[in-house]
Amino acid sequence: MLDTIVRFFQEGGPFMYPIAIVLALGLAITLERFFYLSAVRRRNRIAFERGILPLLRKRDYQRAMKAATNSDSAIASIMGAGIGRLLSNSRREDIEYAMEEGLMEVLPRLEKRTQYLATLANIATLLGLLGTIIGLIAAFTAVAAADPSQKASLLSESISVAMNTTAFGLMSAIPLLMFHAVLQTRTNEIVDSFEMAGVKLLNIVSDPGSSPVAGDAAQPSAA
Repeated sequence: MLDTIVRFFQEGGPFMYPIAIVLALGLAITLERFFYLSAVRRRNRIAFERGILPLLRKRDYQRAMKAATNSDSAIASIMGAGIGRLLSNSRREDIEYAMEEGLMEVLPRLEKRTQYLATLANIATLLGLLGTIIGLIAAFTAVAAADPSQKASLLSESISVAMNTTAFGLMSAIPLLMFHAVLQTRTNEIVDSFEMAGVKLLNIVSDPGSSPVAGDAAQPSAA
């Protein structure tokens, strides 16, 4: 099995090496993004479900703001922006705008380098096609000068070897496209969780019983 892979790689020609570099770079980006997004999801869940949300349900906005400030999670920065506007007696629209601004600051870090995977997949495919075309040009040139009795067999062998680069390019591009789709889905899920957290905050604020407590949020610290 290993010998077959090595022979396949060697027979593909020089374009196999840049395709391999593109594949390695794509795998490195995939692993980095996967672990980063997993860590973000974990930190967000801990910060919101165990820290901020219980305090919001108690209408303890001062402590919720402190919890958001002390957390380094992405959702904490978004919620902190909204709670900060809430404590300054801003309108509901102002709270929404503050959280949208926080989301716009966080989103580039979530989507960072993910789009490169689709580009790398296209590059791998194009490199494979380019390697095949150059291989075919070389094959036809060699066949033209070959003995007539050997032209058929030489041409078939040359075309078979030239197709290796296209095959390897597709073998690299297909997984990269799949990884891109998976990472994009995980990013969208995180963004959806941000929006859901914002909706929960706005629903709590819109509760008729929340206004008096919001005004009394400073009383526990003054007591």
